[in-house]
Amino acid sequence: MLWTRWLVLLLWWGATSAEQQADERDGHRAEVRSDPRRQRSPPPLEPLDFGFVPAAVYETHAYYEPGTIGILFHMVHAFLYVVQPNSFPKDLIVRIIQQNMGGIKIEEWRKPENVVLLLQWIHYESGFLICTAFGIVFVVLTPIVATCFCMCRCCDNCGGEMHQRQRKNADCHRGFFTASLIATTTFIILGVLVAYAANHNVSSQIKSTRRLINTNMRDLKTFANNTPSQIEYLTAQYTTAKNKVLSDLDNIGPLLGARIHSHLEKEVVPALDAALRMAAAMRETKEALENVSSALEILQEGMGKLQASLAGERSSLSNTLSDPACTNGAVSPTCNTIRSTLPQLGINADFSKLPNVNYALANMNNVLKIDLSNFVQKGYASFNDTPALVKEQTRNIVTGVKSMLDKIGNEITAFSKMFPVESSLANFTIFLNDRHKVIESFYPQVDQMDFYRWIACVTLLCTVVLILAFNMLGLLCGTCGYDKQASPTTRGCLSNTGGNLLMAGVGFSFIFAWGLMGVVTTLFVVGGNVEKLMCEPLANRQLFKIIDTPFLVHPEKRNFLPGMLFQNPNIDLTLGSMYRECYENNGLYHALQLENIFNINSFLNRTVYNKDLAKVFEGVQVDLKDISLLDRASRDNLMNFANSGVGEIDYPAYLAEVNKGVTVVDLLSFCSDLEDQADQLPRGALENALKGHASSIRAIHREQVVPLEQAMSTLSQSIKLLQRTSNDLPVKVTNILSAIDAAEYLITHNASHVVKQETKVFVQSLEGYFKQYTEWVKNSLTAEVAQCKPISNMVDSMEIVACSFIIDSVNTFWMGLGACCILLIPSIIFSVKLAKYYRRMDTEDVFEDRAETGNRDEQVCDISGNVAPLSSPYNDTLTWFPRASAPPGEW
Repeated sequence: MLWTRWLVLLLWWGATSAEQQADERDGHRAEVRSDPRRQRSPPPLEPLDFGFVPAAVYETHAYYEPGTIGILFHMVHAFLYVVQPNSFPKDLIVRIIQQNMGGIKIEEWRKPENVVLLLQWIHYESGFLICTAFGIVFVVLTPIVATCFCMCRCCDNCGGEMHQRQRKNADCHRGFFTASLIATTTFIILGVLVAYAANHNVSSQIKSTRRLINTNMRDLKTFANNTPSQIEYLTAQYTTAKNKVLSDLDNIGPLLGARIHSHLEKEVVPALDAALRMAAAMRETKEALENVSSALEILQEGMGKLQASLAGERSSLSNTLSDPACTNGAVSPTCNTIRSTLPQLGINADFSKLPNVNYALANMNNVLKIDLSNFVQKGYASFNDTPALVKEQTRNIVTGVKSMLDKIGNEITAFSKMFPVESSLANFTIFLNDRHKVIESFYPQVDQMDFYRWIACVTLLCTVVLILAFNMLGLLCGTCGYDKQASPTTRGCLSNTGGNLLMAGVGFSFIFAWGLMGVVTTLFVVGGNVEKLMCEPLANRQLFKIIDTPFLVHPEKRNFLPGMLFQNPNIDLTLGSMYRECYENNGLYHALQLENIFNINSFLNRTVYNKDLAKVFEGVQVDLKDISLLDRASRDNLMNFANSGVGEIDYPAYLAEVNKGVTVVDLLSFCSDLEDQADQLPRGALENALKGHASSIRAIHREQVVPLEQAMSTLSQSIKLLQRTSNDLPVKVTNILSAIDAAEYLITHNASHVVKQETKVFVQSLEGYFKQYTEWVKNSLTAEVAQCKPISNMVDSMEIVACSFIIDSVNTFWMGLGACCILLIPSIIFSVKLAKYYRRMDTEDVFEDRAETGNRDEQVCDISGNVAPLSSPYNDTLTWFPRASAPPGEW
């Protein structure tokens, strides 16, 4: 028990659970769900790779396949089921144990409850009792019957008379008895072979027992040798969690700062983006004003020139139409038509009356002396510097946390060394070696005892073999020496020897049968009950339920196993549950429920992630007041832009003139119509002159109208842009400044809440790494550390040795030997009957015909041939048939 307790102490430190941390986690989640200010869930936790605990490889395979002899084992089990079909009496055994806790006393059995238990037990054992009674009767009656049989034969009865009546069916009787004796002998031989196979199986399986013992011992040593390295591996893997935490702490700027930045950017970035777009609008406004100013100058100057050119061309064309040729009756309508279109050769838009934009342009030049976009970029840079600011302001806290983590690692290492693990397991290994040597020292004695057992069993079988030898020799000699022509008194020596050998077999059967049946009965009672009350319940684990019955051992002690191991019977630990856990190769800590003795969870909760560490993280303070998004000059610049006079421009007047054409009529269309009309005139000077005017007007369009149209297009686009920009410009600027103010207010006044919120998320991620470690330790202790498969293997090995190797073989032995004993009864009967046909008789029946009377007289002739005639057939039968068992068949 000392080494068991050392193992218990050894594995106290190695388990963990997260009950307290789970409560804290659930409370934290409830708080998060109830917090309306929480906008984002924490990022998914990165799983840590702790590797695999060094696994122990156990050699023992606690499984037994009996092979061919298993058929005999199944036959024995079937027979025992017929003898004892009742289910395992668990409740009955429990009541018997509980009511006889202080020992069995004779006077106690007189109590009614004990009498009831006794009757129930007798009912359960009824099959065994009946078979035992039969065996006892056989043992008692066999010597008595043998004595009576001998005395009866000495008195020339019971087949003892050396006289055989001759019958017509004598050969049929002899054949029947021969066949019956052969069949009986054959079955007896099979019984001997079954018993010998079982006897030999015990000896051969004892050698396998050594292998099981050796592998179990090696497994226990493997268990003891691997456990320290497994524990050390668990301790060392704290470094994995610690290094991950340290890595996150080194990157607290990108991690924590980035989350703070991401949380604040919802308000800050849109405001800065709006300011940046307004800065771009300033530049676009200035460019548009410049385009308007230059285009307006071009249009005012060009429209004057265009008007003079068109006026000259109109005058020249009018002079041409005044030519006398136009007075011709056929030409006159065409000339009149052309003359009517001359007023269309003039300008349509008048840009001379439009006001200039010099005032607004001058204001914009003043506004753009300050580069607003540069200041906005500085605001971006200041805000994006949040991770670096967080890292700088938490430098001292990170240093403190690192020192605390190193201290925690030292505490875990120191705690793991508090228990003398290696020395205890070394002593346990020494203990195993010593016990193994002691067990091996018993091997010669076991071999010697097994040899004596083997000799005893073979001796018992040899008695049956002796009887079989007499039977077979008797059959052989009798059958070979039998002569159908010989009379009973003249039978040959070989036949007479066969009969004597059969009778010798009968004698030895009476001598040994009762002793063999006594052995069979004893083995049957012991082996059968062990099989039904021990082996079968152990195979289906019903036996564990008896041992695990509450208050079985003591009325005040609930469970037996924890009371024996830990002196605390109230722990919910049973032998069955421990066996199941070990059978599944789980850890001993989990199998023995050592958390009820020493719960390592509290240690891990206090050490791995303690309150001091949490307080350090709660003290994280990040000051973002130094972040400036937009300075005063930039704000004034925005206001100056709003008051630059862009909104005071007369946009409708500009758009009204821009929407007009440069000329009243499209000059190209006018030229085309003029040429078409010239083609209608007769060829001559007038036609050529009109086409020359068309060419001149095309040149005016190409050289003056096209540039003016491009200038008008530029003016139109710029005016529309300015109109869009100036639309509610003061309101837009005011909204941008309000957004900037709100973002700066958020950073300055509400950042502390954001910092605490994101710090809590960051701390949760760090805590999650430690929880991963503790959960991994718990799972490792449950399934991988100190795997107790050797314990279940020891139980299974004991079951294999005791039940499969020994009890099954013993039961098979008594089954074979018992069958031989039962078959000796018909063997005796058939041998006695058959010996009469092989032995040489002293007298025989002789028949003589008497012609004068018509009767046949029978004379008895002795072995010397002397005949004694009988006078009358009506004389006394004793005179006619002296010591004859029946009259002649044809009397």
